[in-house]
Amino acid sequence: MLTTILVNIARFVVGLTFIFSGYVKAIDPLGTLYKMQDYLEAIGLAGALPDYLLIAAAVLLAGLEFCLGIFMVFAIHRRLTSKVILLFMTVMTLITLWLVIANPVKDCGCFGDAIHLTNTESLLKNIVLTACAVLLWRKPLCMYRFISKPNQWIAVNYTIVFILVTSTYCLYKLPVFDFRPYHVGVNIKRGMEIPPGAPQPQFETTFILEKNGVKKEFTLDNYPDSTWTFIDSKTVQTAEGYVPPIHDFSIQSRAGDDLTDSILDRRGYTFLLIAPDLSTADDGNFGAIDQLYEYCIDKHIPFYCLTASGDKDIKHWEDITGAEYPFLLTDGTTLKTMIRSNPGLMLIKNGTILRKWSHNDLPDAADLHGDINKLPIGQPDSHTAAGTMAKVALWFVLPLFLLTLADRLWAWTKWLRAWQKKKENQIQQQLFNLSLIERKRKMRKKIVAGNWKMNENLQEGIALAKEINEACAADKPNCGVIICTPFIHLAKVAEVLDQNVVALGAENCADKEKGAYTGEVSAAMVKSTGAQYVILGHSERRQYYHETAEILKEKVQLALANGLKVIFCCGETLEEREANKQNEVVKAELDGSVFNLSAEEWKNIVLAYEPIWAIGTGKTATSDQAEEMLAYIRSIVAEKYGKEAAEDTTILYGGSCKPGNAKELFAKPDIDGGLIGGASLKCADFKAIIDAWK
Repeated sequence: MLTTILVNIARFVVGLTFIFSGYVKAIDPLGTLYKMQDYLEAIGLAGALPDYLLIAAAVLLAGLEFCLGIFMVFAIHRRLTSKVILLFMTVMTLITLWLVIANPVKDCGCFGDAIHLTNTESLLKNIVLTACAVLLWRKPLCMYRFISKPNQWIAVNYTIVFILVTSTYCLYKLPVFDFRPYHVGVNIKRGMEIPPGAPQPQFETTFILEKNGVKKEFTLDNYPDSTWTFIDSKTVQTAEGYVPPIHDFSIQSRAGDDLTDSILDRRGYTFLLIAPDLSTADDGNFGAIDQLYEYCIDKHIPFYCLTASGDKDIKHWEDITGAEYPFLLTDGTTLKTMIRSNPGLMLIKNGTILRKWSHNDLPDAADLHGDINKLPIGQPDSHTAAGTMAKVALWFVLPLFLLTLADRLWAWTKWLRAWQKKKENQIQQQLFNLSLIERKRKMRKKIVAGNWKMNENLQEGIALAKEINEACAADKPNCGVIICTPFIHLAKVAEVLDQNVVALGAENCADKEKGAYTGEVSAAMVKSTGAQYVILGHSERRQYYHETAEILKEKVQLALANGLKVIFCCGETLEEREANKQNEVVKAELDGSVFNLSAEEWKNIVLAYEPIWAIGTGKTATSDQAEEMLAYIRSIVAEKYGKEAAEDTTILYGGSCKPGNAKELFAKPDIDGGLIGGASLKCADFKAIIDAWK
């Protein structure tokens, strides 16, 4: 249970992280491309791969990560997904370990521009995810499925199509979510401000000077006189400070003049054509750019092209597009951060970013008529993050949710139908079992056996036997009747009994076949009197005559060998009952003396459970206590000889069974009769117990 909980927690940690990481990179393929270029430059392979291969790799990598996250959350292809994620995390962890050691880039880019982690933070994050991935790889089947296996292909294909279409759309236009500091609505100048009281970065500058052939380092505090010759200087940052969201923005003329403030402080609209690299910029829509520039001239709206390219590339762009708008210079990384398009278009008003366009989605002639204040392009972009999230939910989350809901409802109804069918089958099986048990019970021989013990002289015994025989002959019982008498009665009682009505049994026999054993009576002697049964293992024989399991084992074997049927007794003392050891005691008694018999020999065994604390004490085990023990005895017989043999075995209850409680006891399904002590010495009482079967 704990393992299942941990696996499913790990599954959501990994799955949701992969979904977020994959999605923020999928909506910004160019950002992932730029990060790949940083990595290639760090290992000395800048420009080794063409951009179209890198952009394809960026789309596929982000798509793979997103799909793996969805597959993990929905437990789709659990084994394969967990293996791929473990491999993915192993590679990523090794890369971040290299980043921590070598520090070639400051941010690994695992969450795009949404969340920036240091290399150390990325390594710790990857270690946690790798540990989760190992657990998922070891126990993939502990993940609960949200979508059944036959319907998983729908989620798989829909997820792949969704993320690839999303990446393509964002590549063609612009990212649907903009996590960069130059998003719509930002005032660029305010984004560069440092709040009052914010900690400033600290720097220390040292100077290397030389005098008389000796070089020495100095600071501003101990700078020497003019007799020293300056050689070099170096500045080191000694403390971090507040870094504003926009900290590297500047605009310069091609002559070197700083135009940043004049452009950002201007009241009204300004169009900025952003082209980080004119040598690779897309020139397919230069006509739309030229139309927009002519509109700006007509409406007296400033229009500038910001680029990081040199004069040669600018001249080439002018030649192929006929561009007449002014070109200004801005850092290339800044331009790539401002807009994910080369070129891209940005409209600012009073220094605030109002709108952005990809070069594939520029305003056309139909958008450029009249006062810009009244045109749609002159109004703030109506696309909000909340609205975009709602669209993503509508196009992806909602369909998956509905698929999951429909699948679970169908699975639930299917499960419900299966459960109902199972319950019906169980009820039918129970009814069948009950009827089978009842039939078996009816087929199983019912016996009421009297154990006279050391009572009645010969004449009294003969008289009692005749009375019982006559009573049973006159009113035929619904069960087998046995009377077990002392040895001196056997031969004479056999003469007065009709053993088709009342069978005869002995109360004991010797554990020796014959020999010099004064006072003992062998099984062969018992059989010669006409007796059919013998009681063995009675608690009084165990208690007073110290009969052990081994002695009883020998007696049972000799009795069976001489054609006698054995009524074998077992039961616990009061102390053993109070210690809750009754099952253990009874099983040991049977194991030691009769469970060694063959299946064929077992057919001649009748068991009698006699709680020793209820023999001759007036105490009686309740019918439930008796039933519980006899059911247990039947279960261990089933373990030894099989269920069918157990169902055929007659098990009696012995322990102060009287006419008043016999009917209740005999009503229990596992009680097949009684081994009767004192009540068997009175014909009326004995007959009343026999009649309890009616």
